[in-house]
Amino acid sequence: MTTRSRTDRRAPQRGDQRRSALLAALDELLRDNGGQLEPINIAEISRRAGLTRSAFYFYFENKAAAVAAALEQTYEEVFAVNDILVGSGAPAERIERTIRGLIEFWDRNRHLYSAVLAARSSSPGVRDMWESDRQAFIPSIAAMIESERAAGRAPAGGDATAVADVLLLLNERLLERLTLAAELDRERYIESVVTVWLRSIYGTVPGLAAPTTARSFPMKMSSPGDESR
Repeated sequence: MTTRSRTDRRAPQRGDQRRSALLAALDELLRDNGGQLEPINIAEISRRAGLTRSAFYFYFENKAAAVAAALEQTYEEVFAVNDILVGSGAPAERIERTIRGLIEFWDRNRHLYSAVLAARSSSPGVRDMWESDRQAFIPSIAAMIESERAAGRAPAGGDATAVADVLLLLNERLLERLTLAAELDRERYIESVVTVWLRSIYGTVPGLAAPTTARSFPMKMSSPGDESR
């Protein structure tokens, strides 16, 4: 991805085993302690990788940058999930498969996601990477929304780019909730997020009847003498 220069001191090169060893060591340490970045120190990462502290700093500015790079390595999975969303098929099926695929990705990488959330709060570089990575998904989703509108499968609506950005923020918030909440009814949240996506793009949820418009009845205003009649 194009944002790697914000997290790495040196762009990765093919066959660079030392960098990979450092990221693998950090990944193992985070799996061992449940995704807590703070207790891990750079000496520990370097020792687990069989390298020196100077080798670590050759590649990464700090451990926040390293954990961001570790999470970025997994993003090919997210792009594969995004391909389902913008591909062919019934809208409800595509969107549900996308949300479930995103959560499966999170399940496999919860330790990294948790650590990056912690790093994001203190590292401008990680925040920039996070924002840039989300922005990378917007064009394809916006194009899908515009295509659905042009084909008459979705109604006209707000700016497609802004809609795509808001929906991605919703996904981001879902993963944060799953990461930080000890007890969460996952299925209920998945269903709700899928519904928001469908209604935001298509104006309805396929298979559900459109809501009926409530009838409005004028209220009769009583005059001062009505109560005595």
